[in-house]
Amino acid sequence: MSIKSISSSIQKWFISQSLNHSKRSIVISIITTLIIGSGVQFLVIDDDLMKMLPKKLDSRVSWDAVQKEFGSTEVIFIAFGNQNQSIYQKEILSDSWELKKELKELPSVESVINISTSTRIDNVDGFMEIADLQEKQLLNQDQIESLKKYLDKNIKLKKKLLNKNETFLLTIVQPKTIIGLDKFRNEVVSVSSKILSKYETHYSGTAYITGSIPQLIREDVQVLIQIGMLIMVSILLFNLRSLSGVLMVFMVIVLSLLAMLGSMGWLYKITGSEKFLFALLNTSMPIILLTIANSDGVHVVTKFFKEYRSGKTSRESINEAMESLLLPIFITSITTIAAFLTMASSPLEPLVGYGICISIGIAWAWLLSSITLPAIINLKKWNPTSKAFISHSIFENFVEYLGRVIVLYPRYIFSIGIVLFLLGSTGIYKVIVDVNLASFFKPGTEIRNSMDFMDQEMTGTMDLRIRLEAEMKEPSVLRKVDSLQYFIEKNKSISITSSISDVVKKMHRTVMNDSAKYDNIPVEREKVNNLFTMYAMSGNVEDFSSMVNYNNSIGLVTSLSRVMSTEEVFLFVNNISDYIKNHFNDTIKVNITGMIVVIRDMVTLIIRSSAISIIFSLFLVIMIASIFFKKIYWGLLAALPLSGAVILNFGLMGHFNVTLNHITAILSSIIIGVGIDFAIHFISQYQKLSKSVDRENLSEETIRDVGYPIVLDAASNMGFGALIFSSFVPVQYIGGLMIFAMISTALGTLIVLASLMEILKLYLIK
Repeated sequence: MSIKSISSSIQKWFISQSLNHSKRSIVISIITTLIIGSGVQFLVIDDDLMKMLPKKLDSRVSWDAVQKEFGSTEVIFIAFGNQNQSIYQKEILSDSWELKKELKELPSVESVINISTSTRIDNVDGFMEIADLQEKQLLNQDQIESLKKYLDKNIKLKKKLLNKNETFLLTIVQPKTIIGLDKFRNEVVSVSSKILSKYETHYSGTAYITGSIPQLIREDVQVLIQIGMLIMVSILLFNLRSLSGVLMVFMVIVLSLLAMLGSMGWLYKITGSEKFLFALLNTSMPIILLTIANSDGVHVVTKFFKEYRSGKTSRESINEAMESLLLPIFITSITTIAAFLTMASSPLEPLVGYGICISIGIAWAWLLSSITLPAIINLKKWNPTSKAFISHSIFENFVEYLGRVIVLYPRYIFSIGIVLFLLGSTGIYKVIVDVNLASFFKPGTEIRNSMDFMDQEMTGTMDLRIRLEAEMKEPSVLRKVDSLQYFIEKNKSISITSSISDVVKKMHRTVMNDSAKYDNIPVEREKVNNLFTMYAMSGNVEDFSSMVNYNNSIGLVTSLSRVMSTEEVFLFVNNISDYIKNHFNDTIKVNITGMIVVIRDMVTLIIRSSAISIIFSLFLVIMIASIFFKKIYWGLLAALPLSGAVILNFGLMGHFNVTLNHITAILSSIIIGVGIDFAIHFISQYQKLSKSVDRENLSEETIRDVGYPIVLDAASNMGFGALIFSSFVPVQYIGGLMIFAMISTALGTLIVLASLMEILKLYLIK
């Protein structure tokens, strides 16, 4: 049996299921969708940046090692106080004590660092004495003055706990590693907000942002879907002028969304893989599938309306419509799925799950549009005298005019399209890659204001962690660590560094009558051991657990910095790597990690991921279209509008300073996946009409036949505009750029592709 006869048999089967078994087809599809959709209950929202990195990446391996040895490095920073009021007040110090006490009782909290948990090292009668920096909750004036005097003398400790103007106190809260950051964040904020209600309070840190995002995502998705559907339904209703027709398209959209989200939940439930966590970048998935499912539904409904308007019966109209559309809808679905499945090659794990789950949604939208939707149309009793059938819409009139213009001036129109493309693409070289979390939130929002406050007034919240495997009581090792800290602190963005070397220097100075001359590392190993022994006599060696492990074989250098640009991050990390390479020998194993290094690695992976996605997507789209249309040049023509749209997308990103990050990186696959639909429907109908329409009228007839659903599809896909209302800046960018992409791919098909095919019609149709 030939491929053509197999294709014909499959097509007849689909149409038979819709027309001869309408009710059965509808019931089966709805029940199956509900079964798949029940997986929604297993969806887990998590936006931990570290989970996006490959598990074998050096910075991820080092990060996991640090977490295991020193506890979670994802912390919450709480700054509280009142402008123009000193923190050296009984009440604020008492509230700091109470805050520490309440937070420590939370099951999600591992440790709390603030002024009431810090220690002081003093020389008392020639001996080292370890005491609490804040002796008790209620201090008298003399005790407050003593505390202030100690901090003034120990600048590094002061910078860690206070802001520059001494008007805000900082509390650092570390979670237990087994606790979800959303739960941790909610518990910390709940306790803190009660105690600190009379103060200006700022929350920040990776744990706070990561813990806040799940709720923001839930709220965002609900609002975006509602706005997107409102926009889409309004445009469809205005043009189709049939509430029944709009509701049928709407049905395809809702069931497809349910299947996609349900499949994501089931996949996470079954595999437990972090690929299927619902993260920030997944907020665009419902809107994207909404537009793809809408595209399939719009083509079926508009084609049915066109055939029914010509005087055919409802059954004949459905049969004619599906004979024309089953193949192009299948091809568009396959090519769109192929484009999104290229994300499976991405080194960023959430993009893998994104591609797989949205592909499931696309496949479900194809099945619903090919069987269920025509079955519902078949059961509906249509009124041939309704406005939807007796008059053309505004878009239909526009398309007919456009067809006439293109046939008259194909070369001029094609030239104008090329010029606009070249002008827009000039912005590509300006594209900046940036994954800094601060840029994800608008200035003026609560999270962004707090992050800016921490950068300007406190130590900042971006961290760099350097893990060292060596004998951490060895003076030569301690001196190397001290030199490394000095090198790091030369960077103007670094506010503070800390390690066991700082403690050793402080102890050495203290026992030597607090002489600045001895603010250094002792030369002999025995002296270092003696310092730790003296500390243990009046203090607790567990105080060093965030700096060295229990047997002093692994040390940790922690640096906090203000927000850096991507360029600064790359330069900073490279400089540190070079310093370590030149100053540390093979006896000391050094690994660097932390959010600063994560940003560097994310940038590299995003560039690589985007390049792979674009190349693979275009290759697959061209190959698939070439196979179905049986000529390679048809595949190249199908890829023309979307290739232009992808290049223009990056050009616009450069012109409008839209950064490339792990959220906007998915734009290329989206444009290719969504944009290919228009070209395939156009080429498919062009080939079909070429058998019955003369060459002179072929382009105009093709535009008249498929131009209206393409324009209506693109217009109703302005539902992408809903993304502009997102709480997250990168998602807003996706919304704006996708609106342009819809316009550019639709017009690229109906103007650039159509005019080029008109110019080449003697070669295309033989």
